[in-house]
Amino acid sequence: AANASALAVRLSDRHFSIGGDGVILLCRSEIADCKMRMFNSDGSEGKMCGNGVRCTAKLAHDLGYVEGDVVRVETLSGIKEVKLFSSGGAVNAGRVGMGKAELNGEKIPSRFLGERIVNAPLSVGDDTFFVTLVSMGNPHCVIFADPDEIDVERIGKRIENHPAFPERTNVEFIKKIGDNKIKMRVWERGSGETLACGTGACAAAVASVLTGQCESDKDIAVVLRGGELTVSYKSDGEVYLTGGAELVFCGEIEIN
Repeated sequence: AANASALAVRLSDRHFSIGGDGVILLCRSEIADCKMRMFNSDGSEGKMCGNGVRCTAKLAHDLGYVEGDVVRVETLSGIKEVKLFSSGGAVNAGRVGMGKAELNGEKIPSRFLGERIVNAPLSVGDDTFFVTLVSMGNPHCVIFADPDEIDVERIGKRIENHPAFPERTNVEFIKKIGDNKIKMRVWERGSGETLACGTGACAAAVASVLTGQCESDKDIAVVLRGGELTVSYKSDGEVYLTGGAELVFCGEIEIN
């Protein structure tokens, strides 16, 4: 893990290496079709990555490690089942069963107590934000604020490291822009602002339902800087995430 952490820091550097928000390792699994390990750009290991698990499933399929269009991927947040979709003979999208959203404040984990933390006040210096907390295998703090007007870097960094979150947190800034449609920017724990975050999109959709802005059991469109994802939050608490998975390039890098 130490070597993988160092490798993630090195490879994620956008100025002197390949560049990225982190590194995902495709590994063998004894309990699923394959295993995913995800490391953020600061070297910390993430428990789950909604976009990454689709890409992992596609790669395992394309490399011939898995047959069929359903791939079971082992993660630190449990086994996730990915349904792959193809166009023109190539896999280009996937639908992930993300499991149930955790809403209990202590289990997020956070210092907030209660079965649901919805629009709870959080003091950040001289500012107060109303936050909704969701865990999708990793912690998320959702704030309803215009993502185009808020200082994502300044506020995101302060909330990520706020004492209310003992394991830090991801932060989503969202705004409803249509029927079952929201716009989002995300500050990811360990990576900073990224163009997309699958678990963050799920958390944002769940928070939108909890606050009455979107409907459950229907597709919710989440518009991010890196594209659009589709989330469905079911009445039984299960969450499903659908989005693209496309090969950008293949290459080699010398590690010494």
